[in-house]
Amino acid sequence: MSEMKIISWNVNGIRAAERNGFLDWITQTDADIVCVQETKAHEEQLSDDLKSPPDYTSCFASAEKRGYSGTAIYSRSAPDTVELLGVTEFDSEGRILIGSFGGISVVNAYFPNSQEGGKRLDYKLAFCEAIKERIDGLVSSGQNVVLCGDYNIAHTEIDLARPKQNETNPGYLPEEREWMTSFLGDGYVDTFRMFEPGPHHYTWWSYRGGARARNIGWRIDYHCVNEGLRDRVARSTIHPDVTGSDHCPISLVIS
Repeated sequence: MSEMKIISWNVNGIRAAERNGFLDWITQTDADIVCVQETKAHEEQLSDDLKSPPDYTSCFASAEKRGYSGTAIYSRSAPDTVELLGVTEFDSEGRILIGSFGGISVVNAYFPNSQEGGKRLDYKLAFCEAIKERIDGLVSSGQNVVLCGDYNIAHTEIDLARPKQNETNPGYLPEEREWMTSFLGDGYVDTFRMFEPGPHHYTWWSYRGGARARNIGWRIDYHCVNEGLRDRVARSTIHPDVTGSDHCPISLVIS
């Protein structure tokens, strides 16, 4: 394979996404791997088409709680291995799927929302630490890593339309942003910023107040890679024209 195309999308309910044309979309993407977050479903609740779209294999991690969280990986070639994080408090919410494809581990992550008043901030930061420890281990074992998904963190002021108004809101809390800074300072690369240094590029918009039409959004979905993979990153793109969720898909092409 000369190039590998990886797409990540928080679909905000995979059954709703199916009604909104998800299956047509996935066949048109020409992606090798599609990582989906917030599936909000158990595998037995899915149609046969959703379980195995044409040309794709699939694997799922569901939350114990019905209609909540959950991740899935669709891929043209079956992963060599598929694993969870191995930490019960996060795996019980279906937040992580790790698929190994040759020398690349694709880590599909749905980071927790820290919630109003930082109610789940400790849980969120513990998740951040656990995932960092896991991918550090993968890198030190010789794997390259793509950590993709909904991080639920807008890292810097240019990553959301209204930073001043959101300083005390979940997803832009100082502790979350500090973790992201330390993560990116410790051997990982925010691939989108390799190509686009400017503002007004977002991946999530509130359903309220026509936010998407006015592009009042947040960039909280990422493809990050380990430093050793940086030179093979050919493209990293946001696709705001794709609707069907309050998030839009993002894509990464590795040469």
